Amino acid sequence: MDRSGNVSTGAYSLQYTGPDLIESPMSRYDRNQPTRNHRSNPCCFCWCCCCSCSWNEDRNRRRRLSRDTKLEIVPHCEVCSKPSSEEVCSWASSFEKLMKNPAGRNVFREFLRTEYSEENMLFWLACEELKKDYCKHSIEDKARMIYEDYISILSPKEVSLDSRVREMINRRMQEPSSHTFDDAQLQIYTLMHRDSFPRFLNSGVYKSLLQNISRSSSES
Repeated sequence: MDRSGNVSTGAYSLQYTGPDLIESPMSRYDRNQPTRNHRSNPCCFCWCCCCSCSWNEDRNRRRRLSRDTKLEIVPHCEVCSKPSSEEVCSWASSFEKLMKNPAGRNVFREFLRTEYSEENMLFWLACEELKKDYCKHSIEDKARMIYEDYISILSPKEVSLDSRVREMINRRMQEPSSHTFDDAQLQIYTLMHRDSFPRFLNSGVYKSLLQNISRSSSES
């Protein structure tokens, strides 16, 4: 290396110009978030050995992001109580029952996370929240956020929709309402039902939950 910072290798001369990595929105998000004491706020998955407790979420999140930067930071899971063995068993025969149950959605979402398709559940949940809003200004803001996060082709969390549904959304976004994404939500719901749900039932996530729930029931 000479004084100008060039590295000579025979006939070639390489000049170091410093790192050319671009800081991602996710890294900026991580840097700006306040430090949290995860041990004091355990997630509702603590009753299930197949899931990660919230105090361990940062480490697991970094591991996932190091493999695939498709997903942003995972929001906290829905607040729920421990499901009964009857509820857990009923999920195997009904995707509708699974999706109507907060604990069921959390467990299914944990499975989707392992397949890097959690954005489908996040989009579905965002649409459900939008339907509960009756303030026009708030609805417009939320609709734009949903569009930017899950519909825009520039988003890393873009969900898979056909061209017909996308065109319909683009027209409805001119005057957003709480039902702007109804067709898209149904399409993603159907996708999760037909594509992800069968694999979920055969996954270690669901089987481990069944074993733990059965063991707890027999001990009580």
